[in-house]
Amino acid sequence: QVQLQESGPGLGKPSQTLSRTCTVSNGSISASYYGWSWVRQPPGKGLEWMGVRKYDGTIGYSLSLKSRTVISRDTSKNQFSLQLSSVTPEDPAVYYCPRALIAGPPDYWGQGLPVTVSS
Repeated sequence: QVQLQESGPGLGKPSQTLSRTCTVSNGSISASYYGWSWVRQPPGKGLEWMGVRKYDGTIGYSLSLKSRTVISRDTSKNQFSLQLSSVTPEDPAVYYCPRALIAGPPDYWGQGLPVTVSS
């Protein structure tokens, strides 16, 4: 089955850029017709979709985070990455990278990694 593994530093300071990488196994990030997303869950809150990089390279972002978010990919490593700039105390959350068919619900998730923002 498809496996997704998040990685990256868990601690950041305000105004810094948060980086996360999702490494995919047993499935290609270029395979039709999947989208590879970043989703986060702040403490005590629901899931928040941040953005998606689709199989064909097209990208969509949450309107509320669009100005601070970049999702890139490296097809040679079968990885896709998140950069969230200008982090604030509102950004601590568990960050997940799920896969989904375009317009469908996620079927595979990474285990999630927490991020803390502290000065």
